[in-house]
Amino acid sequence: MRQPYRTALFASLILVICAGVLWAAYDWFQGRYLRAFSEHTAVFSGDPLKLPADLAGPGPIRLVHFWDPACPCNVGNQQHLGELIEHYAPQGVEFYALQKPGSHGQLPDNLRRMKTLTALPGADQVPASPAVGIWDRSGKLAYFGPYSEGLTCNSSNSFIEPILKALEAGREVNATHTLAVGCYCSWPTGS
Repeated sequence: MRQPYRTALFASLILVICAGVLWAAYDWFQGRYLRAFSEHTAVFSGDPLKLPADLAGPGPIRLVHFWDPACPCNVGNQQHLGELIEHYAPQGVEFYALQKPGSHGQLPDNLRRMKTLTALPGADQVPASPAVGIWDRSGKLAYFGPYSEGLTCNSSNSFIEPILKALEAGREVNATHTLAVGCYCSWPTGS
């Protein structure tokens, strides 16, 4: 066998082995870290929601984060929710978290500053999570629905920032019925 032929064969073999290793690494990464996005349509209606008696009535703007620790869709909004807390908490907005009854888990570190609620009247009617309820300074529900549509939530596609900006400016908001398509998990607890 001639030397150039042997070198080309060896280089081709190395190239095929490298391609195989890269394909195996890609396949492993995709199987471990990437999940299929399944869009769900959810109809959010805030009619039954009420603040607990100790929070009801006039006060600061209040945001309640409805979350289920077992729902993979929470990951898509946690960073954005942390950014909302950093930006709006110093302006007087109070942040609360309501965990799906019967579920077990903890908020991530960047969200642990949220006050926890053990119950909220009407929460058994929440159709899906993650969801958010925002009450204005008079204690009236101004918004109930998802953080955004789609897989993830950030400041460019969020429904929350415009609501909070309008409420801070003293404008009335009434957006308590929302139809959205995105990454949501069923909330009903069967009780």
